[in-house]
Amino acid sequence: MVGGGDDDVGRVWPLLEIMGSNIVHVGGRGAGQHTKMVNQILIASGMIGVCEALLYAQEAGLDMAKAFQAVSWGAAGSWSLSNHGPRMLRGDFEPGFYVDHFVKDMGIALDEAAGMNIAVPGLALARQLYVALQGQGGGRRGTHALLLALARLSEIDWSGDLEME
Repeated sequence: MVGGGDDDVGRVWPLLEIMGSNIVHVGGRGAGQHTKMVNQILIASGMIGVCEALLYAQEAGLDMAKAFQAVSWGAAGSWSLSNHGPRMLRGDFEPGFYVDHFVKDMGIALDEAAGMNIAVPGLALARQLYVALQGQGGGRRGTHALLLALARLSEIDWSGDLEME
C-alpha cells in the first residue's frame, strides 16, 4: 500500500518491486497510511474472534484439530485463523508483528477515526485487550498472543501443545 503522487510513486516503483510483489498505489499523499490503518482495524477485530473461538473450542472439550479443520475453510475462515491458528494451538507466540507496535498503530487509527467523527468501538475494545496483554508482559510477543490475555481474563489454562497435521 503506497500513497503519493503518480510521478513520485512512479519514480520509486522499481525500488518497491524489489521489496515486495503485491504493491498497490492506493492514492495520493497519506492514502498509504490510511490504508494501513484499514488493515490494522481489520486485523484487530478479527483476532478477537479467532482467539475467542479457540478458547471456546477448548473449553467445550472439542478435538481442537478437528474443530479447526471444520471451520477454517468455510465462511469463518481468515488469514489470521489459517496462519496464526496453528501456531496458537501449539503455544507458539513468537512475533511476526509485535503487540507493542500493534498497540501504537491502533492508537493512530483511533485518533484518526476520532478526527473523522467515526465510531470504532470494536477497535477501542481490541486496543484495551492488547494493552492488557502488554500489562501481562506480552508486548514483545506476536499479535496472536491476544489469546493468552483472553485466557487469563477467563481464568483458562491454555494448553498450547497441539501439533497440527
